[in-house]
Amino acid sequence: MSRRLENRHALLTGAAGGIGLAVTTAYLAEGARCTAVDVAREPSRELAELVEQHRDRLYYVACDVSKTAQIDDLVAAAQARFGPIDVLFNNAAVFDLAPLLDSDEAMYDRLFAVNVRGMFFVMQKVLAQMVAKRGDSPAAGTVINLASQAGRRGEALVSHYCATKAAVVSYTQSAALAMAPYGIRVNAIAPGVIDTPMWQQVDALFARYEGLQPGEKKAAVGKAVPLGYIGRPGQVAGAAVFLASDEASYITAQTLNVDGGNVMS
Repeated sequence: MSRRLENRHALLTGAAGGIGLAVTTAYLAEGARCTAVDVAREPSRELAELVEQHRDRLYYVACDVSKTAQIDDLVAAAQARFGPIDVLFNNAAVFDLAPLLDSDEAMYDRLFAVNVRGMFFVMQKVLAQMVAKRGDSPAAGTVINLASQAGRRGEALVSHYCATKAAVVSYTQSAALAMAPYGIRVNAIAPGVIDTPMWQQVDALFARYEGLQPGEKKAAVGKAVPLGYIGRPGQVAGAAVFLASDEASYITAQTLNVDGGNVMS
């Protein structure tokens, strides 16, 4: 490994599994100190094993990012453990779907509370700390928000989730312009179909509303990808390492599609 993130402190939300866990693992391999965040009081089994292996460089904090007061406590705890935050991997999100005419306020509120409000205020609090610590240094950090190919288009059954991920793209662009004078880069990643535990929930919901057999939707969307298969969390992690590193020093306000060719931009 080139240890491209040596001596940097990365804060990662939604780190208990899937993409978040893969990125945490990759950041550790690249030399970063990591504050891993998820909503559960205790880390997942996989994340707990990672903490055991990297006790000096990996710290777990429980936080519900839909609660703004908890975000303040999160940032304070991360700084107390590993110092100023250099990299934010802003990944926490929830998923649900329903026919447009059947989706209710509870679904709307839950998705926007985590995927938009939580994403924005985590980003805002971390950016404020990055600006404060900048001093005379030419660059003070980088933010990577997790969007989705769902944010690039509408879907009949997935209107609220698509809208939340479109908001991630828009907030990324606005934040990048606001932070450019400080040398802080803000980008996003838009994964396509990635084989994570969340896909069990996604597949089951599509089966319910589209009259499919379990596993049928997942197989179909995998075959529809131009590269011909469902992506792996590690393939998103590679993009996350690149965007956090100095190799991406002239990249900001962009949303990188990691989707096997599903979306062309």
